[in-house]
Order: sequence, then C-alpha cells, then structure tokens
Amino acid sequence: MFTKVLVSEDMEDISKGVHTSLCELGVKEIQNVQYCDDAYLKIKKAILDDAPFQLLISDLSFKSDYREQKFPSGEDLIKKLKEEYPSLKIIVYSIEDRLQKVRTLITDYNVDGYVCKSRRGLTELSKAIKSVLDHKLYLSPEVAQAFNSNNNLEIDDFDVHLLKLLSEGFSQEEISTYFKNNNISPSSLSSIEKRLNKLRIEFKANNAIHLVAIVKDLGLI
Repeated sequence: MFTKVLVSEDMEDISKGVHTSLCELGVKEIQNVQYCDDAYLKIKKAILDDAPFQLLISDLSFKSDYREQKFPSGEDLIKKLKEEYPSLKIIVYSIEDRLQKVRTLITDYNVDGYVCKSRRGLTELSKAIKSVLDHKLYLSPEVAQAFNSNNNLEIDDFDVHLLKLLSEGFSQEEISTYFKNNNISPSSLSSIEKRLNKLRIEFKANNAIHLVAIVKDLGLI
C-alpha cells in the first residue's frame, strides 16, 4: 500500500471522508490541503527532502476566495505536476463526469485514475487506489465508457464551446459575434456552419437540437 499520500480538496467533509478511507487502507502518512498551490509546494518540498509523496488525490474545482492562486484548478495543478514529476501517481476525485474531460486528463495529462464523487464514491476511490498501486488505470463506472470504442467520437475544446453555446439557445449568428468579441477562432458564420454540419454528420444528428441532445447524453458537454 502507498505509505505517503496527499489529498487536495477544499471541502472539509469530503476531505475527512477521503482521509478515513485512506486510514482504512493502511496508509501511514496522510496530509490534506485546501489549495492547489499548497499541494504543489508540499509535493515539491517533499521531493527536495527526499521523502516524496507517492500519490496525490485531487478534486478539479476549487472555490476562489481572497487568496490569489497560481494553480486555480486541479486540472492546472495536475498538468504542472505531470510535466515536472511524471512518476507521481494521481487520482482525480471529482463531481465532473463529462467524458471529454476524462479523456483529456487521461490521454493528455496521464492521470492514473478517475473517480466520480457519488453515493459510492469512497468505495470506488478505495478500488482506484488499489488499482493504481498495481500500476493499472482505474475509471469509476460513471465514466468507464470514456474509452469505449462505441463512444470514440472526438471533439476538441472549440467544439465543446460551440455546442455549449448552442445548448444555451445562442443562434449561429450570435455565436459568431460572441467568438469575434472574445477573440476565439474561427469566428466567421460560415466556419461555424461548416463545423456544425461536420459534427451533425459525425454524430448522425438530424438537426442542431438532436446534436445537442446526443452530445449531452454522451457526457461530452
């Protein structure tokens, strides 16, 4: 079992639950932080002290407050840590269940496990810890289909943004204006029309409303 684990979670009740689960698994040293910046500094100092953490369990979203953060989200923290310390094991424990987000964290940032906060979240987290200890990727049931061949439809961040605006009732003309005002490219109406037509074909959608329904069902937005 891991002997030294860091938990990065800003909700005290959830942090206590994770701490209890780690104790039940026999983890000897557990430290908790409520800010991603503190997590980064603790991990860096532990490595310099030749007493590194073996596992980080981190949420993705953290509420902002008076304290300015270099790493405002768990995703920012994870990206930096995996760049600097690729051997550090990381499990995401988050309410976020969008499959596209899971794919990004696994494929781009090499996260070792992804567990959704749910009624059985702590049970799944314990399974994830055991699996990651054995060098196996773990995904909780809510997001296990992220790499299912039947759901191997890829959309990028631009597509996600476009589809979210569409789902919120924006017309294509309004989306074009929004993108231009926010320096998002491509922003021309013709480019947006072409992208939506491509997505409709890829997802076999009859129209824009059907397209939004499909990608929502797949957990992509």
